[in-house]
Amino acid sequence: MSRTPRTTIPAPRGPVGSGERALAPDLARGAMLLLIALANVPWFLYGSTQGATTMHPVEGSGPDRAVQAVMIVAVDGRIYPLFAFLFGYGIVQLYRRQREAGADDGAARRLLRRRHLWMIVFGFLHAALLWVGDVVSAYGLAGLVLVALFFRRRDKTLIIWAAVITGLLALMAVVSLISLPFVPTDMVAEETLGAEFYGMGVAVSAESNYVTSVLMRGAGWPVTLLTQAFVNVVVPVMILLAFWAARRGILENPGAHLPLLRRTAVIGLGVAFGGGLPHALYHVGALQVGDHVSWIFGSVEMLTNVFGGLGYVALFTLLAYRIQNRPVASSLPVVAVAAVGKRSLSSYLGQSVLLAPVLTAWGLGLGATIGSAAAAGLAIATWAVLAVLAYLWERQHYRGPAETLLRRLVYR
Repeated sequence: MSRTPRTTIPAPRGPVGSGERALAPDLARGAMLLLIALANVPWFLYGSTQGATTMHPVEGSGPDRAVQAVMIVAVDGRIYPLFAFLFGYGIVQLYRRQREAGADDGAARRLLRRRHLWMIVFGFLHAALLWVGDVVSAYGLAGLVLVALFFRRRDKTLIIWAAVITGLLALMAVVSLISLPFVPTDMVAEETLGAEFYGMGVAVSAESNYVTSVLMRGAGWPVTLLTQAFVNVVVPVMILLAFWAARRGILENPGAHLPLLRRTAVIGLGVAFGGGLPHALYHVGALQVGDHVSWIFGSVEMLTNVFGGLGYVALFTLLAYRIQNRPVASSLPVVAVAAVGKRSLSSYLGQSVLLAPVLTAWGLGLGATIGSAAAAGLAIATWAVLAVLAYLWERQHYRGPAETLLRRLVYR
Protein backbone atom coordinates (compact mmCIF):
# COMPACT_ATOMS: atom_id res chain seq x y z
CA MET A 1 0.00 0.00 0.00
CA SER A 2 1.55 3.28 -1.07
CA ARG A 3 1.67 6.35 1.12
CA THR A 4 0.62 9.78 -0.05
CA PRO A 5 3.66 12.04 0.20
CA ARG A 6 3.33 14.77 2.77
CA THR A 7 3.58 18.38 1.62
CA THR A 8 6.15 20.22 3.69
CA ILE A 9 6.25 23.93 4.21
CA PRO A 10 9.81 25.25 4.19
CA ALA A 11 10.97 26.41 7.58
CA PRO A 12 11.73 30.09 7.93
CA ARG A 13 15.29 30.89 6.99
CA GLY A 14 17.62 32.31 9.63
CA PRO A 15 18.32 35.96 10.29
CA VAL A 16 20.11 38.09 7.73
CA GLY A 17 23.88 37.72 7.48
CA SER A 18 26.36 40.59 7.48
CA GLY A 19 27.16 40.16 3.80
CA GLU A 20 23.49 40.62 2.84
CA ARG A 21 23.08 44.01 4.47
CA ALA A 22 22.87 47.34 2.66
CA LEU A 23 24.90 50.20 4.13
CA ALA A 24 22.17 52.87 4.09
CA PRO A 25 19.74 51.37 6.67
CA ASP A 26 22.53 50.48 9.09
CA LEU A 27 24.21 53.86 8.74
CA ALA A 28 20.85 55.59 9.29
CA ARG A 29 20.10 53.48 12.38
CA GLY A 30 23.56 54.14 13.82
CA ALA A 31 23.26 57.90 13.41
CA MET A 32 19.65 57.79 14.59
CA LEU A 33 20.71 56.23 17.90
CA LEU A 34 22.98 59.19 18.60
CA LEU A 35 20.03 61.51 18.04
CA ILE A 36 17.82 59.29 20.22
CA ALA A 37 20.29 59.57 23.08
CA LEU A 38 20.23 63.36 22.72
CA ALA A 39 16.43 63.42 22.58
CA ASN A 40 15.95 61.17 25.63
CA VAL A 41 18.48 62.62 28.04
CA PRO A 42 16.46 65.77 29.00
CA TRP A 43 13.86 63.52 30.63
CA PHE A 44 16.46 62.64 33.24
CA LEU A 45 17.08 66.27 34.28
CA TYR A 46 14.79 66.25 37.28
CA GLY A 47 16.65 69.03 39.09
CA SER A 48 15.17 71.71 36.81
CA THR A 49 11.73 73.04 35.97
CA GLN A 50 10.56 71.82 32.58
CA GLY A 51 8.86 74.04 30.04
CA ALA A 52 5.16 73.88 29.27
CA THR A 53 5.73 73.04 25.60
CA THR A 54 8.86 70.88 25.84
CA MET A 55 10.70 68.70 28.32
CA HIS A 56 13.75 71.00 28.23
CA PRO A 57 14.45 73.09 31.36
CA VAL A 58 13.20 76.67 31.33
CA GLU A 59 16.53 77.98 32.59
CA GLY A 60 20.20 77.43 31.90
CA SER A 61 23.46 78.99 30.86
CA GLY A 62 24.22 80.29 27.38
CA PRO A 63 25.49 76.89 26.18
CA ASP A 64 22.47 75.21 27.78
CA ARG A 65 20.06 77.47 25.94
CA ALA A 66 21.89 76.95 22.65
CA VAL A 67 21.69 73.17 23.06
CA GLN A 68 17.98 73.40 23.88
CA ALA A 69 17.30 75.47 20.77
CA VAL A 70 19.19 73.09 18.47
CA MET A 71 17.43 70.10 20.01
CA ILE A 72 13.97 71.60 19.50
CA VAL A 73 14.72 72.51 15.88
CA ALA A 74 16.59 69.42 14.71
CA VAL A 75 16.09 66.53 17.13
CA ASP A 76 12.98 66.56 19.32
CA GLY A 77 10.11 64.82 17.57
CA ARG A 78 12.15 64.30 14.40
CA ILE A 79 13.81 61.05 15.45
CA TYR A 80 10.98 58.69 16.35
CA PRO A 81 9.50 59.06 12.81
CA LEU A 82 12.92 58.08 11.42
CA PHE A 83 12.94 55.09 13.79
CA ALA A 84 9.40 54.15 12.69
CA PHE A 85 10.33 54.34 9.00
CA LEU A 86 13.38 52.11 9.42
CA PHE A 87 11.31 49.67 11.47
CA GLY A 88 8.63 49.47 8.78
CA TYR A 89 11.26 49.11 6.08
CA GLY A 90 12.81 46.22 7.97
CA ILE A 91 9.45 44.42 8.15
CA VAL A 92 9.30 44.21 4.36
CA GLN A 93 12.94 43.13 4.14
CA LEU A 94 12.41 40.34 6.65
CA TYR A 95 9.27 39.12 4.91
CA ARG A 96 10.96 39.20 1.51
CA ARG A 97 13.94 37.17 2.71
CA GLN A 98 11.64 34.52 4.11
CA ARG A 99 9.70 34.27 0.88
CA GLU A 100 12.83 34.12 -1.26
CA ALA A 101 14.10 31.29 0.95
CA GLY A 102 10.98 29.24 0.18
CA ALA A 103 8.73 29.99 3.16
CA ASP A 104 5.09 30.46 2.27
CA ASP A 105 3.13 33.60 3.10
CA GLY A 106 1.65 32.15 6.27
CA ALA A 107 5.00 31.07 7.69
CA ALA A 108 6.59 34.44 6.92
CA ARG A 109 3.72 36.37 8.52
CA ARG A 110 3.79 34.15 11.61
CA LEU A 111 7.46 34.99 11.93
CA LEU A 112 6.61 38.69 11.80
CA ARG A 113 3.92 38.26 14.45
CA ARG A 114 6.31 36.45 16.79
CA ARG A 115 8.88 39.18 16.32
CA HIS A 116 6.41 41.96 17.05
CA LEU A 117 4.98 40.19 20.09
CA TRP A 118 8.45 39.70 21.54
CA MET A 119 9.24 43.35 20.83
CA ILE A 120 6.28 44.28 23.04
CA VAL A 121 7.69 42.09 25.81
CA PHE A 122 11.19 43.55 25.43
CA GLY A 123 9.76 47.06 25.45
CA PHE A 124 7.70 46.49 28.58
CA LEU A 125 10.74 45.21 30.48
CA HIS A 126 12.79 48.15 29.23
CA ALA A 127 10.10 50.62 30.28
CA ALA A 128 9.52 49.10 33.69
CA LEU A 129 13.17 48.60 34.59
CA LEU A 130 14.85 51.69 33.13
CA TRP A 131 13.22 54.07 30.64
CA VAL A 132 9.69 55.42 30.81
CA GLY A 133 9.70 56.51 27.16
CA ASP A 134 10.43 53.13 25.55
CA VAL A 135 9.40 52.88 21.88
CA VAL A 136 10.25 49.24 21.15
CA SER A 137 6.92 47.99 22.50
CA ALA A 138 5.00 50.72 20.65
CA TYR A 139 6.58 49.77 17.33
CA GLY A 140 5.92 46.11 18.05
CA LEU A 141 2.24 46.88 18.58
CA ALA A 142 2.10 49.11 15.50
CA GLY A 143 3.75 46.35 13.49
CA LEU A 144 1.18 43.80 14.61
CA VAL A 145 -1.76 45.98 13.61
CA LEU A 146 -0.41 47.56 10.43
CA VAL A 147 0.89 44.30 8.98
CA ALA A 148 -2.52 42.74 9.54
CA LEU A 149 -4.36 45.67 7.96
CA PHE A 150 -2.05 46.93 5.21
CA PHE A 151 0.74 44.49 4.38
CA ARG A 152 -1.10 42.97 1.41
CA ARG A 153 -2.60 46.23 0.22
CA ARG A 154 -1.65 47.84 -3.06
CA ASP A 155 0.90 50.66 -3.21
CA LYS A 156 -1.85 53.10 -4.08
CA THR A 157 -3.74 52.19 -0.91
CA LEU A 158 -0.66 52.75 1.25
CA ILE A 159 -0.03 56.16 -0.27
CA ILE A 160 -3.68 57.23 0.03
CA TRP A 161 -3.88 56.33 3.71
CA ALA A 162 -0.55 58.03 4.47
CA ALA A 163 -1.68 61.12 2.55
CA VAL A 164 -5.06 61.24 4.29
CA ILE A 165 -3.53 61.05 7.77
CA THR A 166 -0.89 63.64 6.89
CA GLY A 167 -3.60 65.82 5.42
CA LEU A 168 -5.52 65.68 8.69
CA LEU A 169 -2.38 66.77 10.53
CA ALA A 170 -2.01 69.66 8.10
CA LEU A 171 -5.65 70.63 8.55
CA MET A 172 -5.25 70.59 12.33
CA ALA A 173 -2.18 72.84 12.07
CA VAL A 174 -3.94 75.29 9.71
CA VAL A 175 -7.07 75.46 11.87
CA SER A 176 -4.90 76.09 14.91
CA LEU A 177 -3.10 78.95 13.18
CA ILE A 178 -6.33 80.49 11.93
CA SER A 179 -7.89 80.32 15.39
CA LEU A 180 -5.05 82.15 17.15
CA PRO A 181 -6.58 85.65 16.99
CA PHE A 182 -9.76 84.34 18.57
CA VAL A 183 -8.22 82.51 21.54
CA PRO A 184 -9.07 84.27 24.85
CA THR A 185 -5.99 85.67 26.54
CA ASP A 186 -7.04 84.20 29.86
CA MET A 187 -7.04 80.63 28.55
CA VAL A 188 -4.10 79.00 30.28
CA ALA A 189 -5.39 75.45 30.64
CA GLU A 190 -3.23 74.11 27.81
CA GLU A 191 -0.15 75.78 29.23
CA THR A 192 -0.80 74.37 32.68
CA LEU A 193 -1.53 70.92 31.25
CA GLY A 194 1.73 70.93 29.31
CA ALA A 195 3.75 71.88 32.36
CA GLU A 196 2.12 69.11 34.39
CA PHE A 197 2.70 66.53 31.64
CA TYR A 198 6.43 67.16 31.30
CA GLY A 199 6.77 67.53 35.05
CA MET A 200 5.23 64.10 35.62
CA GLY A 201 7.49 62.57 32.99
CA VAL A 202 10.61 63.88 34.67
CA ALA A 203 9.26 63.05 38.15
CA VAL A 204 9.93 59.36 37.52
CA SER A 205 13.65 60.18 37.34
CA ALA A 206 13.36 62.03 40.66
CA GLU A 207 12.13 58.93 42.50
CA SER A 208 14.90 57.78 44.85
CA ASN A 209 13.44 54.33 45.54
CA TYR A 210 14.14 52.04 42.59
CA VAL A 211 11.26 49.64 43.30
CA THR A 212 8.83 52.55 43.46
CA SER A 213 10.22 53.91 40.19
CA VAL A 214 9.63 50.50 38.56
CA LEU A 215 6.01 50.56 39.70
CA MET A 216 5.58 54.11 38.40
CA ARG A 217 7.01 53.28 34.99
CA GLY A 218 5.09 50.01 34.76
CA ALA A 219 1.80 51.71 35.63
CA GLY A 220 2.30 54.33 32.94
CA TRP A 221 3.45 51.89 30.26
CA PRO A 222 0.00 51.05 28.75
CA VAL A 223 -0.77 54.72 28.15
CA THR A 224 2.66 55.35 26.67
CA LEU A 225 2.32 52.24 24.51
CA LEU A 226 -0.98 53.28 22.92
CA THR A 227 -0.02 56.93 22.62
CA GLN A 228 3.25 56.26 20.82
CA ALA A 229 1.82 53.53 18.61
CA PHE A 230 -1.44 55.10 17.41
CA VAL A 231 -2.53 58.31 19.15
CA ASN A 232 0.58 59.90 17.70
CA VAL A 233 -0.45 59.16 14.13
CA VAL A 234 2.99 60.02 12.75
CA VAL A 235 4.16 56.46 13.48
CA PRO A 236 1.52 54.73 11.28
CA VAL A 237 2.20 57.23 8.49
CA MET A 238 5.91 56.49 8.53
CA ILE A 239 5.43 52.71 8.61
CA LEU A 240 3.02 52.81 5.66
CA LEU A 241 5.45 54.94 3.66
CA ALA A 242 8.22 52.53 4.60
CA PHE A 243 6.21 49.60 3.23
CA TRP A 244 5.92 51.49 -0.07
CA ALA A 245 9.61 52.45 -0.16
CA ALA A 246 10.84 48.96 0.75
CA ARG A 247 8.86 47.39 -2.09
CA ARG A 248 10.97 49.53 -4.40
CA GLY A 249 14.26 48.87 -2.63
CA ILE A 250 15.00 52.59 -2.28
CA LEU A 251 17.48 52.19 0.58
CA GLU A 252 19.21 49.18 -1.00
CA ASN A 253 19.50 50.83 -4.41
CA PRO A 254 19.67 54.59 -3.81
CA GLY A 255 21.43 55.24 -7.12
CA ALA A 256 18.17 54.55 -8.95
CA HIS A 257 16.26 57.05 -6.82
CA LEU A 258 18.63 60.00 -6.42
CA PRO A 259 16.21 62.76 -7.54
CA LEU A 260 13.55 61.53 -5.11
CA LEU A 261 16.06 61.26 -2.25
CA ARG A 262 17.51 64.71 -2.88
CA ARG A 263 14.12 66.38 -3.00
CA THR A 264 13.01 64.55 0.11
CA ALA A 265 16.13 65.53 2.05
CA VAL A 266 15.94 69.20 1.11
CA ILE A 267 12.19 69.67 1.43
CA GLY A 268 11.77 67.37 4.43
CA LEU A 269 14.50 68.87 6.59
CA GLY A 270 13.69 72.39 5.42
CA VAL A 271 10.07 72.06 6.51
CA ALA A 272 11.03 70.32 9.77
CA PHE A 273 13.65 72.84 10.80
CA GLY A 274 11.50 75.77 9.73
CA GLY A 275 8.57 74.39 11.71
CA GLY A 276 10.68 73.93 14.83
CA LEU A 277 12.44 77.30 14.75
CA PRO A 278 9.58 79.42 16.19
CA HIS A 279 9.21 76.94 19.05
CA ALA A 280 12.93 77.09 19.80
CA LEU A 281 12.91 80.90 19.77
CA TYR A 282 9.90 80.91 22.08
CA HIS A 283 11.53 78.52 24.50
CA VAL A 284 14.72 80.57 24.86
CA GLY A 285 12.76 83.82 25.14
CA ALA A 286 13.68 85.32 21.77
CA LEU A 287 10.09 85.14 20.47
CA GLN A 288 7.26 86.60 22.51
CA VAL A 289 4.09 84.56 22.16
CA GLY A 290 1.30 84.60 24.68
CA ASP A 291 1.23 81.55 26.92
CA HIS A 292 -2.42 81.05 26.02
CA VAL A 293 -1.47 80.16 22.42
CA SER A 294 1.82 78.30 23.01
CA TRP A 295 0.03 74.98 22.34
CA ILE A 296 0.18 75.84 18.65
CA PHE A 297 3.75 74.55 18.54
CA GLY A 298 2.56 71.02 19.21
CA SER A 299 0.10 70.88 16.31
CA VAL A 300 2.58 72.43 13.87
CA GLU A 301 5.45 70.18 14.90
CA MET A 302 3.42 66.99 14.69
CA LEU A 303 2.97 67.75 11.00
CA THR A 304 6.58 68.79 10.42
CA ASN A 305 7.82 65.67 12.23
CA VAL A 306 6.64 63.62 9.25
CA PHE A 307 8.80 65.74 6.96
CA GLY A 308 11.72 65.58 9.38
CA GLY A 309 11.70 61.80 9.61
CA LEU A 310 11.60 61.40 5.84
CA GLY A 311 14.25 64.08 5.39
CA TYR A 312 16.67 62.33 7.74
CA VAL A 313 16.07 58.98 6.03
CA ALA A 314 16.88 60.54 2.66
CA LEU A 315 19.92 62.40 4.01
CA PHE A 316 21.52 59.32 5.56
CA THR A 317 20.73 57.26 2.46
CA LEU A 318 22.44 59.81 0.21
CA LEU A 319 25.44 59.84 2.52
CA ALA A 320 25.66 56.05 2.37
CA TYR A 321 25.42 56.17 -1.42
CA ARG A 322 28.27 58.66 -1.63
CA ILE A 323 30.64 56.54 0.44
CA GLN A 324 29.55 52.93 -0.17
CA ASN A 325 32.02 52.25 -3.01
CA ARG A 326 34.86 54.38 -1.66
CA PRO A 327 37.69 53.53 0.74
CA VAL A 328 36.05 55.62 3.46
CA ALA A 329 33.25 53.03 3.64
CA SER A 330 35.68 50.66 5.36
CA SER A 331 37.11 53.33 7.67
CA LEU A 332 36.76 52.90 11.41
CA PRO A 333 34.15 55.68 11.95
CA VAL A 334 31.83 54.44 9.19
CA VAL A 335 32.17 50.81 10.24
CA ALA A 336 31.51 51.77 13.86
CA VAL A 337 28.36 53.77 13.05
CA ALA A 338 27.05 50.97 10.83
CA ALA A 339 27.90 48.45 13.56
CA VAL A 340 25.70 50.41 15.95
CA GLY A 341 22.94 50.30 13.35
CA LYS A 342 23.28 46.54 12.94
CA ARG A 343 22.84 46.22 16.70
CA SER A 344 20.21 48.92 17.07
CA LEU A 345 18.20 47.09 19.73
CA SER A 346 21.23 46.37 21.93
CA SER A 347 22.46 49.93 21.43
CA TYR A 348 19.05 51.43 22.22
CA LEU A 349 18.65 49.40 25.40
CA GLY A 350 22.31 50.01 26.24
CA GLN A 351 21.72 53.76 26.36
CA SER A 352 19.26 53.28 29.22
CA VAL A 353 21.59 50.83 30.97
CA LEU A 354 24.34 53.47 30.97
CA LEU A 355 22.35 56.68 31.44
CA ALA A 356 19.64 55.75 33.96
CA PRO A 357 21.90 54.68 36.86
CA VAL A 358 24.03 57.78 36.43
CA LEU A 359 21.29 60.41 36.12
CA THR A 360 18.28 59.21 38.14
CA ALA A 361 17.71 59.79 41.84
CA TRP A 362 17.78 56.04 42.56
CA GLY A 363 21.24 55.99 40.98
CA LEU A 364 23.99 58.59 41.25
CA GLY A 365 21.53 61.47 40.91
CA LEU A 366 23.54 63.49 38.40
CA GLY A 367 20.31 64.58 36.70
CA ALA A 368 19.65 66.96 39.61
CA THR A 369 22.83 68.95 39.10
CA ILE A 370 23.74 69.19 35.40
CA GLY A 371 22.33 71.37 32.66
CA SER A 372 21.32 70.73 29.08
CA ALA A 373 24.80 71.14 27.57
CA ALA A 374 26.42 68.72 30.01
CA ALA A 375 23.56 66.26 29.54
CA ALA A 376 24.02 66.40 25.76
CA GLY A 377 27.74 65.75 26.22
CA LEU A 378 26.94 62.75 28.40
CA ALA A 379 24.51 61.43 25.78
CA ILE A 380 27.18 61.73 23.08
CA ALA A 381 29.74 60.00 25.29
CA THR A 382 27.26 57.19 25.98
CA TRP A 383 26.65 56.68 22.27
CA ALA A 384 30.43 56.70 21.65
CA VAL A 385 30.99 53.98 24.27
CA LEU A 386 28.32 51.84 22.66
CA ALA A 387 29.83 52.52 19.22
CA VAL A 388 33.19 51.21 20.41
CA LEU A 389 31.50 48.15 21.84
CA ALA A 390 29.53 47.59 18.63
CA TYR A 391 32.72 47.91 16.59
CA LEU A 392 34.42 45.26 18.73
CA TRP A 393 31.39 42.99 18.36
CA GLU A 394 31.49 43.56 14.61
CA ARG A 395 35.08 42.38 14.44
CA GLN A 396 34.13 39.30 16.45
CA HIS A 397 31.04 38.66 14.24
CA TYR A 398 28.79 38.89 17.30
CA ARG A 399 25.28 40.20 16.69
CA GLY A 400 24.77 41.80 20.11
CA PRO A 401 23.03 40.44 23.23
CA ALA A 402 19.54 41.80 22.56
CA GLU A 403 19.59 40.79 18.88
CA THR A 404 20.85 37.32 19.76
CA LEU A 405 18.11 36.77 22.35
CA LEU A 406 15.33 38.20 20.18
CA ARG A 407 16.34 36.13 17.15
CA ARG A 408 16.51 32.94 19.20
CA LEU A 409 12.99 33.60 20.45
CA VAL A 410 11.67 34.55 17.01
CA TYR A 411 13.43 31.97 14.84
CA ARG A 412 13.34 29.24 17.51
